[in-house]
Amino acid sequence: MKTTWQSGRLLCPITLLAFTNSPSSAFSPTCTRRAASSHASVPPNVMHFPSHHSRRALPIRSVSSRSPIHLSSSRSSNGEEFDEAAYESDRLAKDAIAMAEMKSQAEEEYAKLRTPWKWRIRKAVWDFMEEKDIAQFPRPVHHRIPNFLGADEAAKNLANLPEFQNANLIKVNPDTPQRKVRHFVLESGKTLLTPQPRLRTGFFSTLSKNEVPPDVPIEALTTSKGAAQYGTPVSLYESYNVDLVVVGSTAVCPNTGARVGKGEGFAELEWGILTQQGNLDANKVLVVTTVHDCQVLDETGEKEPWKVLMRQLKEEDRTEGIPATTPFGTLTQHDVPVDIIVTPSRCIRVPNRLPKPSGVFWDLLSPQKLSQIRVLQELKKRTEEELGHKLPYGPDEVLPPIAERRDRGGRGRSAGRGGGRMPGRGNKGRR
Repeated sequence: MKTTWQSGRLLCPITLLAFTNSPSSAFSPTCTRRAASSHASVPPNVMHFPSHHSRRALPIRSVSSRSPIHLSSSRSSNGEEFDEAAYESDRLAKDAIAMAEMKSQAEEEYAKLRTPWKWRIRKAVWDFMEEKDIAQFPRPVHHRIPNFLGADEAAKNLANLPEFQNANLIKVNPDTPQRKVRHFVLESGKTLLTPQPRLRTGFFSTLSKNEVPPDVPIEALTTSKGAAQYGTPVSLYESYNVDLVVVGSTAVCPNTGARVGKGEGFAELEWGILTQQGNLDANKVLVVTTVHDCQVLDETGEKEPWKVLMRQLKEEDRTEGIPATTPFGTLTQHDVPVDIIVTPSRCIRVPNRLPKPSGVFWDLLSPQKLSQIRVLQELKKRTEEELGHKLPYGPDEVLPPIAERRDRGGRGRSAGRGGGRMPGRGNKGRR
């Protein structure tokens, strides 16, 4: 198979969060906006790697097959029972190591990050959600996909979408605000594909309520610990088809579908791996996010400081002579926009969704990020063997800080408007 490689970092000349005035029907309680009939799915300069041929087929069928899904219920090759205490201890230890490796960063040091302007947006959203008590446990929400009031209602609205109802295998991020989404996936008899947190301990796990003991409640399956205990590990080389992808967001644009996550890039990495391995068709698979209404960019939000900040950024770009088509920055090749935005009160079908990427862009992947993720190291080595030459590294980067977790009910004021705790104090729990 002939393969070409696009070297160097390329920025797509499309705004990340460009907003244009949209008809008010975009914000009706039901999904009244229709996505554009066709979207450019992959920019012409995006690289495709050869898919691997030595893939073990998972007995998972796409939605078109309609046949029952059969997954192994064994937890380990030697038949040993799941050691919850050991799992929890190992997970917390890895959290502590990851945080210790990142030096403390003050607000002025955000300029060293790859996309400092995104961090201004994230901090403004996190501050507002904490200040107005929109944020929910775990708190503070800084450096997380923020949990929010009404997350369960948003999940219910998502579960009512025809795209959800017709899907068979659904990938959902492991963050807290999407926990109810994972619940509805399992409750509906579908198969849940969920990543291991930060891809540190593995790749993905699949879960189906028909493949766990009947006395295990669905609620026990919707945490990272439940996925580790009851899920079936999935390697890089399994054969399966993802029908729908659900991601978390910190902020999202209803016009272009551009989103800002928590800054670690795992949604994009997971998308890149799945598309490169042939488990996900970037041309067909829809991406959905659930957020609070205050996280949706619109020009009517005078109360939300982050929306005021967006207008300030636009003005800064205008005065610096940046073209009006890119007022808030640019999308890199790996950024994944969303097709549908679901809140507790409305459903928005993105009318001008930006192009979706396909494959892993090794020239954007820094050595620091690659060193954290074993599955990416394996994939890169395997791809280099197939291609017969070394792949590039991305530029060095300062990795973003990891979230601090407080007790339930705590507002986390010390990490609220000050921008969040920085690494080095420990991480007591899941993201």
